[in-house]
Amino acid sequence: MRKSQQLQRLFASMTLASACLVALPLRADDKWVVYEGKEGPGKGKHIVFVTGDEEYRSEESMPALAKILAVHHGFTCTVLFAIDKSDGTINPCQIDHIPGLEKLESADLMVMFLRFRELPDEDMKRILDYTNSGRPIVALRTSTHPFFYQKRKDSPYAKYTWNNPDPDFKGGYGRQVLGETWVAHYGVHNKESTRGLIAPGMENHPIVRGVKDIWGPSDVYQLTTLHGDCQPVILGQVLQGMEPGDAPNPDKKLYPVAWIKTFTGTSGKPSRIFTTTMGHGDDLKSEGLRRLLVNACFWGLGMEDRIPAAAKVDFVTPYDPVPIGYCKHRKGVKPADHKLP
Repeated sequence: MRKSQQLQRLFASMTLASACLVALPLRADDKWVVYEGKEGPGKGKHIVFVTGDEEYRSEESMPALAKILAVHHGFTCTVLFAIDKSDGTINPCQIDHIPGLEKLESADLMVMFLRFRELPDEDMKRILDYTNSGRPIVALRTSTHPFFYQKRKDSPYAKYTWNNPDPDFKGGYGRQVLGETWVAHYGVHNKESTRGLIAPGMENHPIVRGVKDIWGPSDVYQLTTLHGDCQPVILGQVLQGMEPGDAPNPDKKLYPVAWIKTFTGTSGKPSRIFTTTMGHGDDLKSEGLRRLLVNACFWGLGMEDRIPAAAKVDFVTPYDPVPIGYCKHRKGVKPADHKLP
């Protein structure tokens, strides 16, 4: 072989190796995190978490919840994030990019924590295909207003925007699928916290099995009315301060902060829906709320007979989210940083 040919082949192999090295950090698997299910009743079930909110630290709370479900209860959990297109870091202020939504095709349950997303049509189709399939949804806090089509109002999915005024689809995805859209803060934001009380008549429902002492710094969201066949599960009592021992505000009535319902989409199959308007980053520090969320996942999957008297909800790794605030998330974090040790 001529020396020139040898040099050309060497150069080509070096170029290919360099390309592979550059491409490694951009592998699709690095854009989400997967917690393989251990032993437990959830073994063989797949839960996909779809996160992306600018304020309440779902990018930290949902991996913590997913670890609990995987390690203590055996579910395999995939957590998707809003990813910065420029550097691959988690950036909840990137409203149009959540890689991995094709994972919903194999999901048995979708856990949603979104706010004001404007996703490409192919990604919205994946979310709507799941929504219409009859499979269950657990939705938190700002998921009552998950989509906001401001730029692409001609999108076929623009009707799912949170403030859709069309009487045939008023309130968009939140109201039509989950039971309510964004209305207003009822408790004063960052000044009045929430105590969760089991709704009358729901004391024996499997979702509240072992649940007590729900409290969180999130404020109660205002509602118009709950739509569809909603049944309140937890009522929110507005407290006058930001500590669990603070007195209730006597001038503010109880509002539902968690409810269940069904939604029947284009498949004709009814799906179980659990929605809570709690979801401040620090709300997850409440053992009662963690147990409610774990129980809701079991219930959504039709596994209420497997809910123990007091589901194990201990944190798997330390949980200390940064304070809430618009686009004040931890910078430079990648999905791989959330992997189990």
